[in-house]
Amino acid sequence: MAFENTYGEVISLKNLIFAWKKAREGKSKKPDVREFEENIAYNLKILYDELKNQTYQPKPLQTFIIKDPKTRTISKSAFRDRVVHRALVRIIEPTFEKVFIYDSCANRLKKGALFAIRRFDKFKRQVTRGGKFDAYCLKADIKHYFQEIDHEVLLKIILIRIKDEKVIWLIKRILENNVPLNPSGKGMPLGNL
Repeated sequence: MAFENTYGEVISLKNLIFAWKKAREGKSKKPDVREFEENIAYNLKILYDELKNQTYQPKPLQTFIIKDPKTRTISKSAFRDRVVHRALVRIIEPTFEKVFIYDSCANRLKKGALFAIRRFDKFKRQVTRGGKFDAYCLKADIKHYFQEIDHEVLLKIILIRIKDEKVIWLIKRILENNVPLNPSGKGMPLGNL
């Protein structure tokens, strides 16, 4: 069943304020957050107007390298864009949450690292029959997964659930912000919601 989302819910001032509060959690002392909040009413109004008029254009991504332990390229969106990401996700997330695999934990509400450890422990006890038998665990990672996500394929999947053309416009706008880093029409930056 497709989700008949309304763009108005995404861009409502109430939703933008909620998204701003969520985006700033644990980051209120960061320079970009402080700058945005120096004139919060004005900045939220500008965002609202840009979204309403469909003139919103994300700022260029800030890219840097981290090693944790493997080397990764992280692309950070401007704080104002992270507010938009939060506003969008808050409205569309419930639609997708219903179809995700229960044990998938990345970027899911109430399913962080502790949830994953508990689920692993449960499965470990089941497979080993309470530690009576040996078992093996395969740790795997899909190499360059996020860099290879095809926007066209992703949008086809999203269109199954979301029919609101303006919501799709916003999703495309956010995806296209990665194109300067990867002109192939593929890839999603690590570090964004």
